[in-house]
Amino acid sequence: MAYDGDDTRRRIFVAASAEFAEHGLAGARVDRIATAAQANKQAIYLYYGNKEKLFAIVLQAKLEEICNCVSIELDAVAESVGQLFDLYQQHPQMLRLLLWEALEGGDELDESEPDRRADMRTKIRHLVDDSSANRHSTGTRLRATQDLMFTIMALVSWNFAVPRMCRIVLDEETDQAALTRRRETVIETARALAAAHNAATTAPSVR
Repeated sequence: MAYDGDDTRRRIFVAASAEFAEHGLAGARVDRIATAAQANKQAIYLYYGNKEKLFAIVLQAKLEEICNCVSIELDAVAESVGQLFDLYQQHPQMLRLLLWEALEGGDELDESEPDRRADMRTKIRHLVDDSSANRHSTGTRLRATQDLMFTIMALVSWNFAVPRMCRIVLDEETDQAALTRRRETVIETARALAAAHNAATTAPSVR
């Protein structure tokens, strides 16, 4: 059978996603990734470089996967946030990877951050209303929308970051019961935040 480089890269990516989600960057082992992927270590270094680069590639791909599946729309925030909540629940690896990055990544700028920041800036800019009826500057509205987006992201992700605390605080018997309850609350909260944001950014500015 001929060697299939694309399939090898795919198997390495899948194995690395599971390994990093479970053990983080520091705890992940290239040997385990190679074994799970049924590939040799040399293939990992050939296709992805070192372990740090592989982690960054996996994280960026997972983020893009979520972003391509769901886009927050301020005019339909309930539907958008509900979809985002469901995706976090269906794809726990993504949040685990973000948490590992926060724990192990430190505060220094890494190679992927400029691209990730630019990508997020593009996504947020399309939410900013540039109509002539809006009297606030684009910069003011951009920052307000950035704050809204980050607040919504936190509203969703915290439920999955601390599932036991979610269950305990809500006094539910199971994680699923707590998440079902939280989903409705998060949607209603996001709707209220979006309405307040729209009212604030479309009102005439005071000089």
